[in-house]
Amino acid sequence: MRAPFQVLVIPYRVTDGEPLYCVLHRADHDEWQFIAGGGEDEETPLQAAIREASEEGNITSDDMTELKSLSYVPADCIAADRRKHWDKNITEIPEHCFAVSWNAEIKLSREHTEFAWLNFEKASEVLKWESNRTALYELDEILTVK
Repeated sequence: MRAPFQVLVIPYRVTDGEPLYCVLHRADHDEWQFIAGGGEDEETPLQAAIREASEEGNITSDDMTELKSLSYVPADCIAADRRKHWDKNITEIPEHCFAVSWNAEIKLSREHTEFAWLNFEKASEVLKWESNRTALYELDEILTVK
């Protein structure tokens, strides 16, 4: 059963001293984003992030870094049949953000058609959602301590 929260997972790697971020192109919309999905049953946000990373990118690490970035998405972005058991007063759900270092192969699920490893500037340009850019900014600041 779908839980009333969302997770966002940013896969990253550092190559020649530069962080690169894995952005994914959705199969059902012409948009780029990070790994995203909803919690199921009694999962915690961390458990959901680990599961979503595995399902959408074949990322098997459970060494997730929780970011401080927290956004909210409209509840009606979730299909009505997936949220029918939620309290009717839930109008927005939190999106918890995580990062995971990943140097192995990415293997996409059917939810995505392609992926790209991009630097901060390029990733910021292609990402559809502001929440993705905000979490990316936080992670980039962590990885590129000035």
